[in-house]
Amino acid sequence: MATPPLNTFLLPWFSLFMIILMIFIGFKWISFHSKPIKNLPPSPPKLPIIGNLHQLGSNPHSSLQAFSKKHGPVMLIHLGGVPTLVASSAEVAREIMKTHDLSFSSRPSLAIPNILLYGSNDISFSPYGEYWRQLKSIVVLHLLSTTRVKSFQQVREEEMALMIGMLVESNCSLVDLSEMIVSLTNNIICRVAFGRTYHESNFTESLRRLIDVLGVFSVGSFISWLSWVDRLSGLHGRAKKVATELDVFLEGVFEEHVHKEIRVDGKSDAGKDLVDILLEVQKEKTAGFTLQRDNLKVVILDIFGGGIDTTSMAIDWAMSELVKHPRVMKKLQQEVTEIAQGKSVISEEDLEKMEYLKAVIKETLRLHAPLPLLIPRESTQDVKLMGYDISAGTQVIINAWALGRDSTAWEEPTEFRPERFVDNAIDYKGFHFDWIPFGGGRRRCPGIQFGVIIIELALANLVYKFNFALPNGAKNEELDMSEKYGFSLTRTSSLLVKLSAR
Repeated sequence: MATPPLNTFLLPWFSLFMIILMIFIGFKWISFHSKPIKNLPPSPPKLPIIGNLHQLGSNPHSSLQAFSKKHGPVMLIHLGGVPTLVASSAEVAREIMKTHDLSFSSRPSLAIPNILLYGSNDISFSPYGEYWRQLKSIVVLHLLSTTRVKSFQQVREEEMALMIGMLVESNCSLVDLSEMIVSLTNNIICRVAFGRTYHESNFTESLRRLIDVLGVFSVGSFISWLSWVDRLSGLHGRAKKVATELDVFLEGVFEEHVHKEIRVDGKSDAGKDLVDILLEVQKEKTAGFTLQRDNLKVVILDIFGGGIDTTSMAIDWAMSELVKHPRVMKKLQQEVTEIAQGKSVISEEDLEKMEYLKAVIKETLRLHAPLPLLIPRESTQDVKLMGYDISAGTQVIINAWALGRDSTAWEEPTEFRPERFVDNAIDYKGFHFDWIPFGGGRRRCPGIQFGVIIIELALANLVYKFNFALPNGAKNEELDMSEKYGFSLTRTSSLLVKLSAR
């Protein structure tokens, strides 16, 4: 018997395959066309795998500002596999932080904050939810209220007097003013938080490394399957090491407070430091949920990380701008001298009358936003923003540095001109979206009042007591103002000055 041709057997199977293929194609076509076409924000071209990461450079805030000039104030970039919305105008910032604030109030999960901050259980990096609301309520009501901030006036003024005394003793020698400012803010916050300074420990150095590591780019946060790169580079190891160091130190501080002879219950309210207050809140369970020791530690880390870094940087940038602009320096010195009326130091009561001082600080924060790119947000639901469709899970970056230098909102935006804030209603509360140095909406920094009073007191006393000159006869306008990007925006080099008493 003759064998049937091979194609006799294959033909039915081929026909069946074609039918299945056509059904599959038809299903995919119907599925594709049944979905509404999304109107996505403009995007720059991207590369496979890394997306637009290679285009950020060493100064992402500046690179993103340049992108926005080409693609618009709202654009969609891709950081590895993470779609990221970038806002570069007041109008877009208002939509995110006011109109759709609830939808954009969460945080993305980031590898390094997870290591450093007890699983990102702090106020800054924790996702939006009941835990975050309760923790923020504790901090605002018990630690950073107006009454509480006022209660530490003596600490601030004592530490200020100590720094001024050290500068007087320098006897016109060359002074690293940047270092002195960091020491001042560290000492104030140490005494406020712990009741004393800890010069004998490595706490300050560990805290500095925490801030530095937070500012390091983490590959794994954007390309998850390349997270091994962070381990290979030593980033994970450095983060774990500094997290362990700080945890051991803070555990010792809390134990010291728990077991000290003068109990919290026996102290007057004015004599309590922040650790005392947190232990009291934990004991009374007034938070509505159980506070663990790690929750208390991470609150303290937030206060130190946010307080020392951003506050000292603001003072440093303000002094740099004043040295660079003698006209502004002279005008500010005239104001503080008239208000001081011959007193040896400026007190906090004097600060309320110093309108030009406040304008100088606001102008400094406009040009040198403490966090040039605000901590990323994440959308929790699909949102229609400025006519564009934004999907849930999209990361959101607000370029505060670009907002402060937007030529459509500010006349001569790169010029240091404090007069623009004189007789101006703009304040720190985050409702003027072309100027948001401390953010806005639910995620606005809760420690604004705590930090600003230190900035005002330091600047007022420094310019009241001293004149400043650059070393080696350099002209003031030659001062190097270059930036170094990290978690915060710092000067590339320390501010070295020669002092003379006024």
